[in-house]
Amino acid sequence: MKNYRNYLICLFVLSLSLFIAACGSKTENQDSGQDNEQKTFRYAMSGLYKPFNFKEGGQLAGFDVEIGQALAKKMNMKAEPVTNPWETIIQGLQSNKYDAILGSMAVTEERKKAVSFTTPYYRSGTQIFVAQGHSSIKSAKDLKGKKIGVVKASPYKDLAEKYTDQVQEYDSDLTALLDITTGRLDAVITDQMVGFRVMKEKTMKIKDVGKPLTYDEMAIAVRKDDKELEDKLNKALAEIIEDGTYEKISDKWFGRNIYKND
Repeated sequence: MKNYRNYLICLFVLSLSLFIAACGSKTENQDSGQDNEQKTFRYAMSGLYKPFNFKEGGQLAGFDVEIGQALAKKMNMKAEPVTNPWETIIQGLQSNKYDAILGSMAVTEERKKAVSFTTPYYRSGTQIFVAQGHSSIKSAKDLKGKKIGVVKASPYKDLAEKYTDQVQEYDSDLTALLDITTGRLDAVITDQMVGFRVMKEKTMKIKDVGKPLTYDEMAIAVRKDDKELEDKLNKALAEIIEDGTYEKISDKWFGRNIYKND
């Protein structure tokens, strides 16, 4: 009887040990699964800035979108581009709606007070565009008193107001450029790349005039307290430039490497 009782005790201890081991293994597997779960890189843009970011077939497309995807891949993260109205895009970042702004945002001293920027991912100029055949505007000095279109909440408004008090704000560069072809505007001040892409596609009869008014460096904005993400993005950017991924994306959208744009 005593031997039988000892046998039952040994059987109970063995069963308990196996149960504890099984629970430990399950917990370890769950932790491993959590560690391997891919984090999401959620980055914002206006979605109205073709060819950098725009909607096509209900999906976001463009240079900025693909650069974000390439960066996410290098960081072992899942890319999730989202849109937000440009005039409140910094507020959205500060309220944690997304992780970064990757939407062709020019680095300015004013913006640096609110966010941190990565190293620039391309450089472009502020250009004057007019309708083909326009005879009166050949350079910036001819903008005096003219009707000029700019995108809302962009630095181009301040530039335009140096020449005229007739400044019209638009939600999209493309809408503004269209209005110079219809005669509603005399000129549009916007990013070189936007106008050059339209000229390349020959979708509107426009042309650039004069020298660029300014040169801007475009960078990715992150929250000031997110130094970890800023460092990861800088590392990933250097890697896609080095391995040719950046040039491949740039060539697709512009026919040249805009990282080296002068």
